Amino acid sequence: MARLGLATIFLVAGTLKVLDPAQTRLAVRAYQLLPPELVGPVATTLPLVELALGTLLVVGAFTRWVALASAVLLLVLMTAVAQAWARGLAIDCGCFGGGGAVAKNSTHYPQELARDVGTLLLALWLLVRPRTSLSIDRWLRADPGVPLSPAGNPTR
Repeated sequence: MARLGLATIFLVAGTLKVLDPAQTRLAVRAYQLLPPELVGPVATTLPLVELALGTLLVVGAFTRWVALASAVLLLVLMTAVAQAWARGLAIDCGCFGGGGAVAKNSTHYPQELARDVGTLLLALWLLVRPRTSLSIDRWLRADPGVPLSPAGNPTR
C-alpha cells in the first residue's frame, strides 16, 4: 500500500505539471530560489522525475533506490516550501499543479508541510521494507532456496 500510495502521489503531481508547463514554470519561479535561466529546466525536469518515480513504484522496480530518491526529492521540496514560508512569500506550492503568487491569507504552508511529512514517511517505510509480493523486485531477487516472509523479505 505504501508503494502504491507514493506512486499515486507522484503520478498525479507529475501529470498535472506536465499538462500545464507554463503554470509549472510560474510555480517554480514563485519560490525565488533559482536564477531565471534554471527555472525552465527545473520546471521541465521535475514532473518528468515525478512520473519516472511513480512508474517505477507502480511496478515495484528498484524500490529501495526509488524510495531513497523520493525521500531526497521530498526533503528538497519541503525545504523550498519552508523557506518560502520563512521569507514571507505568499505562494501556492504548486505541488499538484497550479502554483504561484496568492493572497497573504491564502497560504497553506502548515498543511502542505504536514502532507509532505506523511508522504516522506511512505518513502522511509519503503526504504526499510522495499519488497512486496506484487513487485518486480521480488521476482528479480527471488532465490528459490530462500523462503520469503509475507512482506517479501528473506527469512534467513
